[in-house]
Amino acid sequence: MNTFLLTDLISPDANVPLILPELIVALAGTIAMLYESFFPKQRSVTGVISLVGLAASAVVLATMWSGDSPAAGWNGMIAHDNLRLGFSFVFLFVSAMTILISTVWLERENVPVGEYHALLMFATFGMMMMSAGNDLVVIFLGLETLSIATYVMAGLRKSDLKSNESAMKYFILGSFASAFLLYGMALIYGATGTTQLTQIADKIVNPNFPALLLVGGAMLIIGFGFKIAMAPFHVWAPDVYEGAPTPITGFMATGPKAAAFASFLRVFVLGLPFVAGAQASGYLHESWIAAVSILAMATIIVGNTAAILQNNVKRMLAYSSIAHAGYALVGFVGAGLAKTPQARDEAIAAVAFYMLTYAVTNLGAFAIVTLLAQKNDRRAEFEDYNGIGFKSPFLAFSLSLFMLSLFGLPLTAGFMGKILVFRPALESGNPLVVGLVVVAVIGSAISAYYYLRLIVLMFFRERTSEWLAPKMPAGLVAALVATIIGVFYLGVFSGGLIERFAKSPSAVITAEK
Repeated sequence: MNTFLLTDLISPDANVPLILPELIVALAGTIAMLYESFFPKQRSVTGVISLVGLAASAVVLATMWSGDSPAAGWNGMIAHDNLRLGFSFVFLFVSAMTILISTVWLERENVPVGEYHALLMFATFGMMMMSAGNDLVVIFLGLETLSIATYVMAGLRKSDLKSNESAMKYFILGSFASAFLLYGMALIYGATGTTQLTQIADKIVNPNFPALLLVGGAMLIIGFGFKIAMAPFHVWAPDVYEGAPTPITGFMATGPKAAAFASFLRVFVLGLPFVAGAQASGYLHESWIAAVSILAMATIIVGNTAAILQNNVKRMLAYSSIAHAGYALVGFVGAGLAKTPQARDEAIAAVAFYMLTYAVTNLGAFAIVTLLAQKNDRRAEFEDYNGIGFKSPFLAFSLSLFMLSLFGLPLTAGFMGKILVFRPALESGNPLVVGLVVVAVIGSAISAYYYLRLIVLMFFRERTSEWLAPKMPAGLVAALVATIIGVFYLGVFSGGLIERFAKSPSAVITAEK
């Protein structure tokens, strides 16, 4: 009689070291959650546990850059390529900076610290699985892990009605977006008979039901469009960002957005590529390129014009994040139109680099907003920044630097990020995509108004109320120093990093046949 062993359930292709970075993050979240249960008075330790877990995960990821690891594992469901590695470092950086920024918020708010850090780690695990997923099911599971943790974090300030409203809106609208995404995945499965992106890329040459493939692709665009706050699926972002606690708003505007871009790129650029001579593939490819280009134009226009009208700094940064999603979509379209695998990998690396530059700049800005907002974000209006330029010069000059980087001033990270994502789109020669780049440049010029407006208020307006310079915890100072250095480093010495992103292990799925 055959004996049943637990090892029989494990696939021979189950490569545990391949997912070790994600496992370390999940383990750190579990330990942080359990630690608070046994030692509730030692509030600061869970943050240290989380930072150690993120650092350990980053070290393991760094050892995987050599390309010695297999291209895929777990029966092809987990990928090991430049897309996964580049975006995973962005996620780890975002989470580490969020922990440091949160120190001032956790000191003045009565929130469960261990629960907060555990949720942040689980959200990071979900983001990393989204970038590593080479299967639609894995991507969806990572997305839901991220989404559920983020829903709870948005409403973590239980006594604040705005925070409760933010979490409820995010949950309801996020559930609709997840339904669109899951239904689109089901239709693509019906058209190709598989959920694995490698096999989908092979089978779109002759799909079983071409109409299902087209409709499924459209529903995926809607689902991913919500997650990256792409117009017209952006309506949730301003209210949710304003109502959520400021450190969590900074996290939501950077980490989950980057994770959605990672999955968006993997599904459409690698899983649904253009295949020469295949009518179904060509029609699908042209359709999504045109659709995303038009939506990107709308996103840039809506984000920049609406930001001009805002009087709340968090809402302005929310609409700014919408506009920046449009800029990143320029690189996304450029990757879809790349004519060679090398050009495609460079375009993917450019999008990952752009999300890193945006994260560095945006998190620095939210660190200062967190410090100045005080309890329950009472001081988040533009007028609250009047005349602080020479009363708190370090904070004012730092915030000015971040605003100029978001605008795209030369020698800053924001400028280099925009140059890199615009270049592949221009090289494509597609008239619609070239027009998208023109709209993006005009949108960047428009954004100067609301970014410079904050600088003018800080240095050229008199303050009518008393100002007491806030005390800065060591964690927040460390985050500010790291982001300031990052803005200059990525703006001046970005060549080596972007080259590293592009030359990491080749993507699992190739766009040519």
